[in-house]
Amino acid sequence: MSEMAESPYQSARRLLTGHFDETSGYRAVRRRGVSDWLLVQTTGGRGRFGYAGGELIAEAGDWVLLRPGTPHDYGVEATLERWELVWAHFQPRTEWLDWLVWPVVSGGLMHLRIEDAGLAAQFAAVHAMLSGSQRRREALAFNALEAVLLGCDAYNGRKDQAGDGRVRKALDFIQDRLTEKLLIDDVAEAVGLSASRLAHLFREETGETVQGHIEARRMQLAADLLRRTSFPIKQVAASAGFESQFYFSQRFKRRMGVSPLRFRQQTPES
Repeated sequence: MSEMAESPYQSARRLLTGHFDETSGYRAVRRRGVSDWLLVQTTGGRGRFGYAGGELIAEAGDWVLLRPGTPHDYGVEATLERWELVWAHFQPRTEWLDWLVWPVVSGGLMHLRIEDAGLAAQFAAVHAMLSGSQRRREALAFNALEAVLLGCDAYNGRKDQAGDGRVRKALDFIQDRLTEKLLIDDVAEAVGLSASRLAHLFREETGETVQGHIEARRMQLAADLLRRTSFPIKQVAASAGFESQFYFSQRFKRRMGVSPLRFRQQTPES
């Protein structure tokens, strides 16, 4: 992985999709992963997902899921020189996390074999819906993705997927208080855990740190406000839980690569 330059990526949206048909030479490397989940379904050819100590070869019918923070190293499988895939980066609803416990290949790289043409068509429809011109297309596509993930869950043979209810409670607590000052101690107290125990469980189950999750959700909220309202930047910052407009702008630019104002100018409404 060290031979490749880091692949660019930025998204504060809760859903971003694509349909690629790539040839030899296509490869994405993100050594620290990204802050959202990535679902990839191979529809033709062969792809490869590299990980420490090996690689997963994906063919038509293979679905791959990567947790936040999972290193990315994927591309066209060298001997075939073609890979067609549908993909979605997304920020899941809290209740989705129970459905995202797939068989693990390595670390946060997970895999299911699902030979179901109907489910594959549903996933392709998510991308078509998000790329279309329909009003409320992002909300509609997000709900359609929920149905796809439920469909995948039906093929998941793993048992005891419910996870730790205290992590779910922590996620709900955070979501309800994004505009407030939030420390990990506050979240831990609310769910009856020590800060260190919560940090361990939260990272294990979601792939994120508590503070990283809080910031990612706040940035997602800020991005939605920048796209859909004419609020001044100071008001957007306050609505997303930042007391300082300057600090908000710094963090937003670091995560997104552009200032809040530039993001607003570049991004069309959905």
